[in-house]
Amino acid sequence: MIVLSEPGVDRLSEAVRALREWQHDRVPVQLHPGDLGWHWRFGAKATAAAVRTWSREGQILAVGLLDSPRLLRLAIALEAQRDEELARQMVADVARPERGVLPQGNAYIEARFAEVFRGLLLDDGWKADEPWTPLQRDLAAAIEDCGVRIEVIGPEQARVRTGVQRAAFDGSTFTDERWHAMAAGSPYADAQCLVAYDDEDTAVAAATVWSAGPKRPGLLEPMGVHREHRGRGYGTAITVAAAAALRVLDSSSAIVCTPSSNLGAVATYKSAGFQQLPEVCDLHRSAQRDAP
Repeated sequence: MIVLSEPGVDRLSEAVRALREWQHDRVPVQLHPGDLGWHWRFGAKATAAAVRTWSREGQILAVGLLDSPRLLRLAIALEAQRDEELARQMVADVARPERGVLPQGNAYIEARFAEVFRGLLLDDGWKADEPWTPLQRDLAAAIEDCGVRIEVIGPEQARVRTGVQRAAFDGSTFTDERWHAMAAGSPYADAQCLVAYDDEDTAVAAATVWSAGPKRPGLLEPMGVHREHRGRGYGTAITVAAAAALRVLDSSSAIVCTPSSNLGAVATYKSAGFQQLPEVCDLHRSAQRDAP
């Protein structure tokens, strides 16, 4: 029997641990413990409230993160990828608002490594949405120098990290308080925030890297360049530095995924030595589908 649960703060570490175990270089990019770590900036309670798990006999088989009320991002255990009972139960759960996963109408699901589940969703009327481009850099070889000064940010420099984030992304709400909430989360025990400085010692770019453990892919999320310092190679520099940081953390590779429409971001990651992988698409259920 498949059991859908909202783990709560006291069991959130179990979901993080499962996500760590499911990260492998040989499979497409899926929900990473770093994704939960980044969400942790809203606090442990908010993160727990956004997480759903599907289990059988106490073993977690799938983890979902509601990145927004209408966007569910998923990871499924490697051994459960072709588990039809699990896939059918998950499809039923996302279709019924009373199950507490997705509301009725317009909704999105990111399920990049779940062929049976995706197939059942498509049969149920879901459609492919915008394409995303995964990129990956192997970390077996030494990483070249990024060419700028990089600082690993601790609690005392949180304001520098959050300031660059707000200057890089319009509408960002990343505050010092949210940095400290993120840093208090269990995924951040194997993470680092990096800031790049120009020759005048001005903070110009920032990134956060998340390890999933030794010899597993590490995630780069997010990366941004201060809007007043773009076009000078700082995006490439901070991305190279992020790959180097993940190598020190003993990650097997560095991974990232960006909308394919963001050509500048794709070009930046490729210039930093990342290999472009085949595009993937989220799935979308339109509001019209549910109309009487």
